[in-house]
Amino acid sequence: MSKTATASQVPPRIEQLKVQNFRALKDIELTLTDPKRKDDVIPLTVLLGPNGSGKSTVFDVFAFLSECFESGLRRPWEKRGRARELKSRSGKGPVMIEIAYREQPGQPLIRYHLEVDEENNRPIVVQEWLQWRRGSHGKPFRFMEYVNGEGQVISGELPEKEDKRIEVALSSPESLAVNTLGQLAQHPRIVALRNFIMDWHVSYLSAEDARGQPEAGPQERLSKSGDNLANVIQYLSEEHSSQLELIFEKLRQRVPKIEKVAAETMPDGRLLLQIKDAPFLHPIMARYASDGTLKMLAYLSLLYDKNPPKFIGIEEPENFLHPRLLYGLAEECRAATELTQILVTTHSPFFIDALRPQEVQVLWRDESGYTQCHPLSNNDKVKDFIEEGALLGDLWMEGYFGVGDPLTQEGMPEKV
Repeated sequence: MSKTATASQVPPRIEQLKVQNFRALKDIELTLTDPKRKDDVIPLTVLLGPNGSGKSTVFDVFAFLSECFESGLRRPWEKRGRARELKSRSGKGPVMIEIAYREQPGQPLIRYHLEVDEENNRPIVVQEWLQWRRGSHGKPFRFMEYVNGEGQVISGELPEKEDKRIEVALSSPESLAVNTLGQLAQHPRIVALRNFIMDWHVSYLSAEDARGQPEAGPQERLSKSGDNLANVIQYLSEEHSSQLELIFEKLRQRVPKIEKVAAETMPDGRLLLQIKDAPFLHPIMARYASDGTLKMLAYLSLLYDKNPPKFIGIEEPENFLHPRLLYGLAEECRAATELTQILVTTHSPFFIDALRPQEVQVLWRDESGYTQCHPLSNNDKVKDFIEEGALLGDLWMEGYFGVGDPLTQEGMPEKV
């Protein structure tokens, strides 16, 4: 990628995710740092596993949290079937989500903890807190803590344990404290977390949505469904033509006959996305273009955003794409992590061929039906094969991962 991130451009990095009682994720922890250097974040994480292993559920944790900040707690809770469908079967206690992150490299690790349950068919925030440790010594302390809508917060740029705690009541137990306090300038750390989560792009890109004809008007960023692809092309053509040409160049490497893509305003005020093949005089409308061409264009528009989302989730990028395109797409994802953090779910050995063991987390369901997670970097046998020149996709298909094979026993062997 032609861009190189400066220190100020490096986004917040999530180092750990803990989840309890969220569907099949009864109790799971994902660590996204290098096992040899605990403060070295791995910005590209790929979840691998058979159907039903929990990949999409982990993906949905990020989507759920993002939606809670966009529209409030109730809508995403209702959307997922309330407690009856969202909470783990036979699980006790609330749904719990906890992320550990740093705003910048070398800055203190911050933990955001959220517990949600249901009361009288309405979701409530049982507990919500933010915690960090100032300096290299001392114990971590909570500078924001709420229970059932009531709690305290320490304001200021760098909250200290001894600082005054202020009681700020929320409108209801359904309100998220970070979403409320994060709109007030006197709480910079909370503002930073709210802005971080609000900026996430947990993507369910659809080729069908990308064929639409939206109202004309430039838009800087691709929507989560990709239905504004034409608007993004319009924006790039008007404001960043060199960036658009870079995207076209990358697209032509994968779809060689593509000459250009243009967004044309029609008389009724809608945008028509047109794709021109080099051998032909006239372009075709996007509605007649292949699914793979539209999805690749959408992915490149997202990954080559000059100001990309601080966190990007991509589910099953192999859908509609030729297998030989996936190695390059994985490399594009890794390059994009200079300016963002990316989570991908996949079933494709061709995609993981381009990956390193530390970038892969293998998921499977144990005998109780709950999701377990195994970092591939813990598998010494796989690492030895990689050092000899093997590819991860081949090793996975040949059964060397020990887990994640739908045709064999999915549980972890005694030794991997």
